[in-house]
Amino acid sequence: MIRSHAPAGYVCPFCGLVAGDVSDPGNRCELTDLVYRDEDLVVFIAVDGFGPYEGHAMISPARHYETLYELPDRVLQRIGLMARQVALAMKRAWAPEGISTRQHNEPAGNQHVWHYHLHVFPRWNDDMLYRQMRHAVEPAVRAVKARELAAVLDAGPTRID
Repeated sequence: MIRSHAPAGYVCPFCGLVAGDVSDPGNRCELTDLVYRDEDLVVFIAVDGFGPYEGHAMISPARHYETLYELPDRVLQRIGLMARQVALAMKRAWAPEGISTRQHNEPAGNQHVWHYHLHVFPRWNDDMLYRQMRHAVEPAVRAVKARELAAVLDAGPTRID
């Protein structure tokens, strides 16, 4: 078993978001960040952005699992399928030139929130995503992005040909 890296007294922001309670002072999430939620998964707009393009999404299990290592197979499969749906929704909502995903485990793997999450980034040729410093995205901007993405995600799966 992999040990937890969460500090003593850790209040998980993603569990708060799933529960509908983001009142903990350490939780930067807002309920308006939510794009999608079901019994297994939650999709939301990330509180931090990179570079000039705001609005990447994160997919997390609704139940608390700290890392990839702990995820039940069924939940991991659902995350993979949802990643494709979110990527296709981003293509329809924002017309990016590409999509990237990334996921981090443990401190050496660059994990900062101790609840599994998969980042889904809309990409543009000039975005220099991996050369940008993380910065806060205003809640109002995140709320708009969440509504835009939710509107096309709710429309169901589609193919980009």
